[in-house]
Amino acid sequence: MNDQLSWVLDDVLTVRGARHAILVSADGLLMERSAGIERDDAEKNAAAMSSMQSLSRAVAPFVGGGDGTWKQTLIEYDGGWIFLIAAGSGAYLAASAALDVDMETMSFRMQKQVAALGKAMTSPVRHDAGADA
Repeated sequence: MNDQLSWVLDDVLTVRGARHAILVSADGLLMERSAGIERDDAEKNAAAMSSMQSLSRAVAPFVGGGDGTWKQTLIEYDGGWIFLIAAGSGAYLAASAALDVDMETMSFRMQKQVAALGKAMTSPVRHDAGADA
């Protein structure tokens, strides 16, 4: 994990109703987690968020407009919301929030943090270290 990125998650959690935030690599590895979520839970959710973004990208053409580029996934549960957005090439920012969260503020804050970080939030491409060149 990159402790230098913890401020990104902390800032997202200043939105009233925000609960947890994680930074996830495209292959489902946990890059960073907010203080309020245990590591095991964060790792489990990181893997799930990677699958969620993959599914969201796969069904993007169903929208029928634009160029079919996935930008954000918002899912409602009986206890709250999950927000998932792209955070650079190969990285995703996910946050959970209470039902009464201001969704516009939460989404805006996440987008603002991603824009501010730019390259710092980009997960480098992984290479197979065991492969022969």
